[in-house]
Amino acid sequence: MNTELYVLPLVVRIERAAPPERTDALEAAAMAVLSLLADPGEWAAELHAWQSTGKIRKVVRRARGAEWRRALALPGRTIAHRTAEVRVHPPVPLDDWPKDLARLQVSGTELTDTVAPPPAAPPRLWENPELEMSAGKAMAQAGHAAQLAWWASDADERAAWRESGMTVSVRPAPARDLFDAKVAAGLPVVRDAGFTEIEPGSCTFVADAPWLAGRVFGA
Repeated sequence: MNTELYVLPLVVRIERAAPPERTDALEAAAMAVLSLLADPGEWAAELHAWQSTGKIRKVVRRARGAEWRRALALPGRTIAHRTAEVRVHPPVPLDDWPKDLARLQVSGTELTDTVAPPPAAPPRLWENPELEMSAGKAMAQAGHAAQLAWWASDADERAAWRESGMTVSVRPAPARDLFDAKVAAGLPVVRDAGFTEIEPGSCTFVADAPWLAGRVFGA
């Protein structure tokens, strides 16, 4: 197992005059992670180094204006989803970020939904309704949930997911009872390491896809 800690950088575009909707940003982050997993392209070595650590750490930073243009100039892939743009970059060592990404802000990434999101279609990533997370934190957690769902899917299921455009729906669970029932059913669940904002071991997201029903991945 690789002992050097790698991290997956995600950058969300937040212009002052036109910030994205929160749901759109969370879904774009999850889709960006899935895009890299499904087709790493020239970054296969970096992806392998990151995943071989046994951790899937992600850090979301925000950019606007010239900051965003500098992020676009770096190797990466941009997912545009409704009001949101999220750029995923190849994994980097935790202590060796590209300068133009390292200077971007992490904390304080706050977004809201000003309009109701469209009806949620599967696969769904359910957010724990009782946890308070910044939008940036929740984006990283949604990315984790999408990754766990990808790992839990077989080759045919992944192929069908690709055909559907690698889409996901990210929503707060309507009630804590529903969230807990999904966790108890053994669906892929994200338990946070507790580096920021919430307590270690907190269940943040659970991935709910039709093809995962009836399987048990650990409660």
